[in-house]
Amino acid sequence: MTEFVRTRKSYDDKGESKRVYPELPEPLEVGTYDNHTHLEIADTDHPLTISQHLELMREVNMLGAVQVGVTLDSSVFSAEVAAREQMLLAAVAIHPNEAPGYKSLANLDEDIAAIAELAGQPRVRAIGETGLDYFRTEGEQALKLQAHSFEQHIAIAKEFDLALQIHDRDAHEDVVKTLLRVGAPERTVFHCYSGDVDLAEICKANGWYLSFAGNITFKKNQHLRDSLLAVEKSQILIETDAPFLTPEPLRGRPNAPYLVPHTLRYMASLMGLSANDLAGQLNKNTEAVYGLWSEGL
Repeated sequence: MTEFVRTRKSYDDKGESKRVYPELPEPLEVGTYDNHTHLEIADTDHPLTISQHLELMREVNMLGAVQVGVTLDSSVFSAEVAAREQMLLAAVAIHPNEAPGYKSLANLDEDIAAIAELAGQPRVRAIGETGLDYFRTEGEQALKLQAHSFEQHIAIAKEFDLALQIHDRDAHEDVVKTLLRVGAPERTVFHCYSGDVDLAEICKANGWYLSFAGNITFKKNQHLRDSLLAVEKSQILIETDAPFLTPEPLRGRPNAPYLVPHTLRYMASLMGLSANDLAGQLNKNTEAVYGLWSEGL
């Protein structure tokens, strides 16, 4: 299988790549999981292969990651790599920003049916990322396709008893309304949580999970820090959304699962916990959502 499905590059005015992967952080004493990453993206002129990502993860005591698809091709990739790598599980879906690009509802439903076929594989543990994105989506037909896709993915997650990973950008109210109207899966995760304390309280009341990425370290994002402290510790997850959202002080450089220790230590300091205690709690939460990484091979 190919190592990459997508490519992201950034160049300076001399045509040279501006991004270089950061140095290894201090290893965690208690390892943990990255519950949302995109290893299918070739980032920089010298991208890391799957094997290189996993080796770097082992060096900092990361236990595993959820590799997330956003198109049918990247979802197939995610399922295939999870089937051969014990440190990876898969999430599969048509991303909410991809759904409006389909020519018709029938074309979209064809690919969603293929996602449902992938959902039956033992190493596929989540449907996602799916949801609503009003930042990039405009027009009645585009919004209709996006909403339809979201509801179809929710149905697949419930049919296969899988976790649901939600992409919610500038659409908090409608995401919540949809979940309450059609019924949320038992294990529902707001990936790269972007809401405020009001949304966090709704998540708390409904038993939904909040997954925090490196952007919780950004100075402007006090609402994320407040939300972290507003929910039960049992509802918190951690992720990279790599190669995006690299935590401070490394912001602007490519992200990867081996950089989770930076975000974890920052979150632990906010919560008044040791890194070991937070990692232990995150592990309980993550395994409650996705099951064990050792199963299904």
